[in-house]
Amino acid sequence: MGRKLEQYEFIERSIIKKFRKVIWNPFIIAIKKYRLVNAGDKIAVCISGGKDSMLMAKLLQELKKYSEVPFELEFVVMDPGYNEINRQKIESNAALLNIPIKIFETDIFDVANKTVKSPCYLCARMRRGHLYKIAKDLGCNKIALGHHFDDVIETTLIGMFYGSQLQSMPPKLHSTNFEGMELIRPLYCVHESAIISWQKYNQLEFIQCACRFTENISNSDNKIGSSKRQEIKELIKTLKKTNPNVDKNIFNSIHSVCLDTMVGYKSKGVEHSFLDDYDEK
Repeated sequence: MGRKLEQYEFIERSIIKKFRKVIWNPFIIAIKKYRLVNAGDKIAVCISGGKDSMLMAKLLQELKKYSEVPFELEFVVMDPGYNEINRQKIESNAALLNIPIKIFETDIFDVANKTVKSPCYLCARMRRGHLYKIAKDLGCNKIALGHHFDDVIETTLIGMFYGSQLQSMPPKLHSTNFEGMELIRPLYCVHESAIISWQKYNQLEFIQCACRFTENISNSDNKIGSSKRQEIKELIKTLKKTNPNVDKNIFNSIHSVCLDTMVGYKSKGVEHSFLDDYDEK
């Protein structure tokens, strides 16, 4: 009679077997297609405590276990000022999932919540800066964030509808402030619906963003509040009723931009116009 599996082992098995098609395979596609992990990498896996970053941590753990490419992982939790319940939830989930986390304290929520204008932008920017510094101090050359397929297409539409620009979320990018550091997004091809299914199947409970702004949204009558991202989620959900592939089409469109048809574009902060070389064509 074989050894009884621990709960984290059942959860790992579910990733590789039951959710292989919708989680493991898309994860591997992103790793290979965008060359996210290379030999000798030391990656700071940034865990916020939500479903996305926790799954990402397990996926990278599994990749390290089976990959022929040697790389190292550091599992980092940057505490922006969680309340005691959320902090405990993160620690207990990490123990349950067998993720050896390192926790670093900050006061980001306090600073961001005092800002009336764009608190989410300030919070995200401060988090990113702290994570890069923590990763550098740990000797890492990359940080991994848990943005998934849905985040990519929602960001694209938010940029169009509210930022007047065609701008997306790349699967990896070099840091402009921390030399030699790179950001990667291993869940780039994984749909949020698959992550939610994995979470429910394993009866896992994770924290949300846990900030004042998110609480305002969850307490609003329509569950949207003033969140543009939630508004875009609802729009895509509506469009999928008549066009089931609309999300895939948006995702594929950012991989095949026809610059020859664009009136203008920006590269490395410099604006370009189709008139720049119009007469030379």
